[in-house]
Amino acid sequence: MQNLKLNNGVSIPEIGFGTWQTPDGETAVRAVKTALEYGYTHIDTAACYENEASVGHAVRESGIPREKLFITTKLWNTERGYDSALKAFAASLQKLQLEYIDLYLIHWPDNKNPEPNIASWKAFEKLYKEGLIKALGVSNFQPRHLRPLLDMAEIKPAVNQIEYHPGYRQEETVEFCRKHDILVEAWSPLGCGRILQDSNLRRIAQKYNKSIAQLCLRWCRQNGTLPLPKSVTPERIKENLRVFDFEISAEDMQYINDLPQFGWSGLEPDKVDF
Repeated sequence: MQNLKLNNGVSIPEIGFGTWQTPDGETAVRAVKTALEYGYTHIDTAACYENEASVGHAVRESGIPREKLFITTKLWNTERGYDSALKAFAASLQKLQLEYIDLYLIHWPDNKNPEPNIASWKAFEKLYKEGLIKALGVSNFQPRHLRPLLDMAEIKPAVNQIEYHPGYRQEETVEFCRKHDILVEAWSPLGCGRILQDSNLRRIAQKYNKSIAQLCLRWCRQNGTLPLPKSVTPERIKENLRVFDFEISAEDMQYINDLPQFGWSGLEPDKVDF
């Protein structure tokens, strides 16, 4: 696995291990420890996942030096704003029992008013300057949410984490991020399992002697996005990292890119009410 360079020069491993919907406690600890044992060094969590403490526990028990790991967490929607973002970050840092966070994201944009996003970002920049965060980013931001932030940001976002998988490419957002040198991370790169029975993807995966999951993750990488697969099953955790020994042909990439929309979660940033 290689590292990618963010727009501030920070290195980020090209595949991350997601922990969304992974229950806190032994399940999360075991899954993260397994991922670390198999070679993941990039772990993604969030305050609203309610498993930060377990992620931190697994990281400490792994024995891997902190500087060799890349840990992401996120600011939840109820904590937007300058003072509340500072407090929320301190709470996440305490739960993780870490001295710093590699990447901190605004989890969802305020879809009615840009001011809470901007106030949160000012808090992020303060923490960045203090060395408590190595890189700043957002999640689920579309161009209309990003533009006001970019207009005022002293430190521009390095990452935008969005839903991205075959059947749901968010082309406008991805192109906007590329134009502004913002790395796109793919949450739900397997469509939360919704796309793993698709006959078109199965046919292409069989050509490469790979699973549909491996095909989707490789497709993400070849499209320049950073996938964040999640699983609690050891064999699948291992399998999801075995995507560097094949390359999808240009023809197959185009076919997958052109698939009609399917497998979407239904979570629309401008319509969510949480």
